[in-house]
Amino acid sequence: MKMTFIGANHEVTGSCTFIEACGKKFLVDFGMEQGEDSFENAQIPVAPSDIDFVLLTHAHIDHSGMIPLLYAGGFSGEIHATKATSNLCSVMLRDSAHIQEFEAEWKNRKGRRRGDEEYQPLYTMEEAIGAIELFVSHQYETPVEISDGITVIFRDAGHLLGSASIIIDLTENDVSRRIVFSGDIGNINQPLIRDPQYIDKADYIVMESTYGSRIHNRPTDYVTALADVLQKTFDNGGNVIIPSFAVGRTQEILYFIRQIKSENLIKGHNGFPVYVDSPLANEATDIFMNNRESCYDEEALSFVRQGINPITFDGLIRTLTSEDSRAINDDTRPKVIISASGMCEAGRIKHHLKHNLWKPENTILFVGYQAVNTLGRSIVDGAKKVKLFGETINVSAKVLQLPGVSGHADSAGLMKWAESISGVRKFFINHGDSSSSEIFAQKLRDELEADVYVPYSGAEFDITDGVITVDAEPRPVPKKSHANENIYYSNLLTASERLHRLIQNSEGRTNADMRKLTEAINRLYENWKL
Repeated sequence: MKMTFIGANHEVTGSCTFIEACGKKFLVDFGMEQGEDSFENAQIPVAPSDIDFVLLTHAHIDHSGMIPLLYAGGFSGEIHATKATSNLCSVMLRDSAHIQEFEAEWKNRKGRRRGDEEYQPLYTMEEAIGAIELFVSHQYETPVEISDGITVIFRDAGHLLGSASIIIDLTENDVSRRIVFSGDIGNINQPLIRDPQYIDKADYIVMESTYGSRIHNRPTDYVTALADVLQKTFDNGGNVIIPSFAVGRTQEILYFIRQIKSENLIKGHNGFPVYVDSPLANEATDIFMNNRESCYDEEALSFVRQGINPITFDGLIRTLTSEDSRAINDDTRPKVIISASGMCEAGRIKHHLKHNLWKPENTILFVGYQAVNTLGRSIVDGAKKVKLFGETINVSAKVLQLPGVSGHADSAGLMKWAESISGVRKFFINHGDSSSSEIFAQKLRDELEADVYVPYSGAEFDITDGVITVDAEPRPVPKKSHANENIYYSNLLTASERLHRLIQNSEGRTNADMRKLTEAINRLYENWKL
């Protein structure tokens, strides 16, 4: 029995682990790397067609997003997940394929003019649908015999609807071992979904460490804070535009707005409309509703038992078509518009920003993390103007941030999860950057006197004998470089600094001089842009 670490080692995304045991070869997660890539991943040591099955912890793309590529390579086994994860993957993998195909089409339109080779999408919609058809759904806490000697249990990880820690019991040649994959461990007191459920015993733990070095701030009183934003904006005659992640965060916002409406916290604007303008968010909301009995926490279920749907209310309008989306602009009432994407990089949110950013009576309310180099981050950081669909838009609306309850456990939450498990021979720490992984590993050593290993991609572990057989070295992703870039780029920066000083010193010159300088700069810009 052998385990090989493939992805999310000393990194946060791209989770993947390969296991050979009981005559089978299988993966736990096969996620897409997102954001900056620090280390090169080892290849899965067998062809996709030789993999017998996949176990999936949850639907987020950094855990599931490469499964269609596996299918495209010849994989035809079963993909085992909870029912809610299977449902969410049905929409999220199709959405990912749409993005892959759209980006390929966009790059090829530009590339053809330059004579570049045709760019191929990572995978197609047809391949995503093929992978979706391989999903097999399971209930929490029900042992599933995958094959002789391999039994798994999905336990609620409290991170996302349907998320699970996976307990794997292996028996080969009269040797039995229990391995637990934590998946992403959820934060406590999240709206709608349950807190993470703990595990009593295991031999080996493969555990995430996203926030292994951090303690979360006290949660915001979300209902009061959100109601205050709505009240002030509506009183000014404006709209509240919420760029939101389609799965998870949108449903949380709906949960809070239902409470705001039911408690009449907004005065003078009875029945204010709330638009959810995102096909993916609307499909995900239906999945939340359809999986309430197996995934909701006790508070949310108490509403269900009273005949109340906790994520819907009077005044909620869910748009489907592009025509429905455009029609929102004809509604002159103060309103809430929730739309994807959460970082404003794509989707219908860009249209709503175009129509609302320039109006001072409106509020743009960010409710999630905005990554560097995204449109959302530029707006949060105070950009005065942004470019949307080739048009420069003035940022006159009020820009606010209202961080939600984090979906990840912090260091204290991770420790509480780890210390609940008895009999652990070794912890393997993954799904965290190098600093977070190493800090949390040391915390386990100091507080639990645990044997802890933080693998790099390519490390191998003998499950039967309990020894590291390959202690992989880090392989940093090479930094892109170009000949003479230091000399010429340095000269370019120097020139830009001289131009900046020239502009600063131009105050007091004649209008004709300043007009000539402005025209020269604009000509230079237009020539180099082309």
